[in-house]
Amino acid sequence: MRYLPLTDADRSAMLDVIGAESIDALFADVPEAARLSSPIEGLPMHAGEMAVERHMARLAAQNLSAGEAPFFLGAGAYRHHIPASVDHLIQRGEFLTAYTPYQPEIAQGTLQMLFEFQTQVARLFGCAVANASMYDGSTACWEAIAMAGRVTRRSKALLSSGLHPHYASTARTMARFTGDAIVHSPPRLEPETDFAALAQAIDGETGCVVVQYPDILGRIGDMTALAEACHAAGALLVAVVTEPVSLGALRSPGEMGADIVVGEGQAIGVGLQFGGPYLGLFAVRDPKHVRQMPGRLCGETVDAEGKRGFVLTLSTREQHIRREKATSNICTNSGLCALAFSIHMTLLGEKGLRALAAENHRLACLAADRLATVPGVTVLNHSFFNEFTIVLERDARQVVRELADRGVLAGVSLGRLYPDGDRRENGLVVAVTETVTAEDIETYASALEECLR
Repeated sequence: MRYLPLTDADRSAMLDVIGAESIDALFADVPEAARLSSPIEGLPMHAGEMAVERHMARLAAQNLSAGEAPFFLGAGAYRHHIPASVDHLIQRGEFLTAYTPYQPEIAQGTLQMLFEFQTQVARLFGCAVANASMYDGSTACWEAIAMAGRVTRRSKALLSSGLHPHYASTARTMARFTGDAIVHSPPRLEPETDFAALAQAIDGETGCVVVQYPDILGRIGDMTALAEACHAAGALLVAVVTEPVSLGALRSPGEMGADIVVGEGQAIGVGLQFGGPYLGLFAVRDPKHVRQMPGRLCGETVDAEGKRGFVLTLSTREQHIRREKATSNICTNSGLCALAFSIHMTLLGEKGLRALAAENHRLACLAADRLATVPGVTVLNHSFFNEFTIVLERDARQVVRELADRGVLAGVSLGRLYPDGDRRENGLVVAVTETVTAEDIETYASALEECLR
């Protein structure tokens, strides 16, 4: 980005044009309590370029990056190995600079990629139709709740206690503007999911039930009976998958009767990237619901000469055509992240995905068994994929900080996700992927044992 400095004369001329007496006048609508009364303490007014570079390098050196330490963080964002070919291919000019295609006749390459992406997501989720991606998993979750409301004409959503709290928070935020009722409570530190309790809570006002698979504690539940209970009551079942690699080993949500399956695609091809941009996945099991789906849909057709071609389809659902009557105000997609997902998935293939999932699970079992031998540690889960919860005898937030000082990124404390207590502050969510080694696990266990003495 170029830096274009302004002179005092430039500023004066601009203020004259807009009729403001000073730059401060531009902030008149900002409450005075929120404004700075003086420059930020410790921040120099100016510095030379080399001095700024040295200063920023010193600040960056204080970071402990994912590749520099044993890494066990997860809870919705996962570190997997991404082949170098993924980054190489997405940086080709025709992909890197492409926007969501509004002129499909000149965007055949982008449209074909999105069509293949949709096919991969639909097969992964066990669904009939997937869209061309969304912003991230949490907003995809809300869009599923909104879609269920349109289908059932009901405005109550039951959210599993095992749903990621950030996803639940996004749903509550959006429901403030739609009037939907969101029913959700934090999870208890128990080894089983709350699917049976959710089934009993369904009533005539329930439009959908939302569950995570595996859930925030890493627990895996069979949602077949819950899906049957939803359908018997006229509600839809929404399944949320934050770790798509798990579906290389687990039954797909669609197979178990989930009507809408959404998730976060970051784990395949995208990388942690300091928290974004990420990739929302969205699919439906029954084709009759396709017109109620949000986002873009790419379809396959033939041109006037009978040659295979790709187009945007059912666009009359979208905001740029239907305005306020659209199914959603989403009329774009995370195209570059979807491309990265699709390339990585293609390189893996079905056998590769299954092998990757098996290795994740093997290492996670190795880690769970080793951590269970540490005095003061209890493994909560009876079942898990590559993520599980351990319960400590101390506040896990402090333990996480102490382990970080020892060079181990130990996991995500439940006290951080649920700061309201009820023993959850002792819970620690540990994620283990193929990037973790047996040496990393031993380093973690030894450091944890020292912390808990």
